[in-house]
Amino acid sequence: MCLGVPGRIISLCEGQLRTGKVDFGGVSKDVCLAFVPEAEVGDHVIVHVGFAISRIDEEQARTTLEYLDRIGELAELQRPAAP
Repeated sequence: MCLGVPGRIISLCEGQLRTGKVDFGGVSKDVCLAFVPEAEVGDHVIVHVGFAISRIDEEQARTTLEYLDRIGELAELQRPAAP
């Protein structure tokens, strides 16, 4: 199943490709922010396979993270990346 997960942008890196660190309820990952050029530190975004695809408000992000946690889908974020 494809899943977009909400997270909060905690830092930006401007370069050839706009990226940033996104926090997913305590787990942070590097994410491509090229598709959401208006997004800034503190904004919440939906991330799918390493790409932020849209901005959402804080309440939507919190509600979705709570739901994903209850059904056990956030555990995937906490697993170490495969070598």
